[in-house]
Amino acid sequence: MTEHATSELALLDRPEILAFLFHPRPETGPIGGDGYEEFTIPVDGNVELGGRWYESGKDKPVLLFFHGNGEIVADYHDLAPVYLEMEINFVPVDYRGYGRSTGSPTVAGMMSDAHVVHDFIAEKMQRDGYSGPLVVMGRSLGSASVLELASSHPDRVAGLIIESGFAHSGPLLRLLGVDIDALGVSSDALGQTRKIAAFQGPTLIIHGSQDHIIPFSDGSDLLEASMSPRKKLLRIDGADHNNLLAVDAPSYLGAVKELMGSL
Repeated sequence: MTEHATSELALLDRPEILAFLFHPRPETGPIGGDGYEEFTIPVDGNVELGGRWYESGKDKPVLLFFHGNGEIVADYHDLAPVYLEMEINFVPVDYRGYGRSTGSPTVAGMMSDAHVVHDFIAEKMQRDGYSGPLVVMGRSLGSASVLELASSHPDRVAGLIIESGFAHSGPLLRLLGVDIDALGVSSDALGQTRKIAAFQGPTLIIHGSQDHIIPFSDGSDLLEASMSPRKKLLRIDGADHNNLLAVDAPSYLGAVKELMGSL
């Protein structure tokens, strides 16, 4: 991460901004359960991130998933069997302060933690004999984590999937109530379009036509910025920010399966 990028993140990591950016929610259910392995990843001092590994097979693709704001890993328990049926190892991971993770969320922490999570999963794959490709997927807020990874490790990330992701930081921050002009935050603070341009592997962008939080035009802008020769934008007509699967699961899952099959 460049010195300029680090200073931009420092501007975002002020209490008056963090209060708008993150909405952590703890997981209060019993630890462990059927059908998955629960794990923790040490990221910084005593801070640990929680995650789950839903097993499909050691020769199958691994989908490392970063969820949206206000969500936690446990929210995806009912979706996991769908990915397992598609022969995909599904690995959702929480942010600091979310689910079973400790600590408090910050933008700088989210960016640095993504690298630690990636290294942890890559090492587990090598250690435990997983031979399938590693694909990273981010929904909404999670698009920042996966674009950070795809741009930094293009040789280790086999595919990229973004659902309801943002291309431009400024409009989203303004929508959330942040006065970026008064605080000196640039409209491209997280460099989303620059980062997607650095990844040339298979790329799938899924966006709802009626997204009320991040407009469909952001999905189009991410597609335009991508330099991948194998890129696709799936528009889910009638869907908003949160109901893409409910509106058109066959198209959504079909596109994911198509990307996986191309690896």
